Amino acid sequence: MDQGRPRPTEIKVRRAEKILDISFDDGTSYSLRAEYLRVESPSAEVQGHGPGQKVLVAGRRHVSIANVEPVGNYAIRIDFDDLHDTGIFSWRYLRQLGMEHEDRWQAYITALEASGLSRDP
Repeated sequence: MDQGRPRPTEIKVRRAEKILDISFDDGTSYSLRAEYLRVESPSAEVQGHGPGQKVLVAGRRHVSIANVEPVGNYAIRIDFDDLHDTGIFSWRYLRQLGMEHEDRWQAYITALEASGLSRDP
């Protein structure tokens, strides 16, 4: 395996649990909640168009994954039930989200609290 290019060996959506399970060819696997994927979407709507422009997305506790579609051999596009569908999640980004889950999630919760916002709609 090319260390710079992880490849998924399995991708599964558990709709009832609102979780995307992804396993990689390096033996790692992650279970990522839809809410986490939604607030960390790689789309310009969430990430902005440059450094420091990331948007804090609140009120997505109940968001679900409506659909997952392959994008070439390098990514998936996730459609969420809140109609957000512009994020292209590369294999590298999905693995990064898995590896950095704890830190990213805590930063998100801290940012919500500091802004007086909530995970609830």
